[in-house]
Amino acid sequence: MTTRLTSWCFAVCGLALVSCSQSSPEQPAPVAKTEPVVQAPPPAAAPAMDPKQLFTTRCATCHGEKGHGDGPASAALNPKPRNYTDATWQKSVTDEQIKNVIVNGGAAVGKSPLMPGSPDLMGKPEVVAELLKIVRGFKH
Repeated sequence: MTTRLTSWCFAVCGLALVSCSQSSPEQPAPVAKTEPVVQAPPPAAAPAMDPKQLFTTRCATCHGEKGHGDGPASAALNPKPRNYTDATWQKSVTDEQIKNVIVNGGAAVGKSPLMPGSPDLMGKPEVVAELLKIVRGFKH
């Protein structure tokens, strides 16, 4: 009987240990401590493009501040940059053609491949429209 009693005690103690090791519904399971997650700040929004500044930095170097095709870089170019004040040229070209050249460059319309495009403006029609106004504004 002692063997049976000893076996029975071990079984009861074993069950008690198992049930004690399980978390009760009243006590939450222990949570592992983690370091706080530091998130990088969101990327800064791209600054708004100022069409007048774009003209000065991208266009006037060749076409000149007043659109005469006499910018500082024009001396080394052949053919020479377009003179935007030429009334005959202004009448001969559509707004869409000018926009195409602004975005895609001279080669896109069969003109000089030296005229670079600005593909970064492809998704910015309002900026291209303002550059068009600047070019059209040189009309005499």
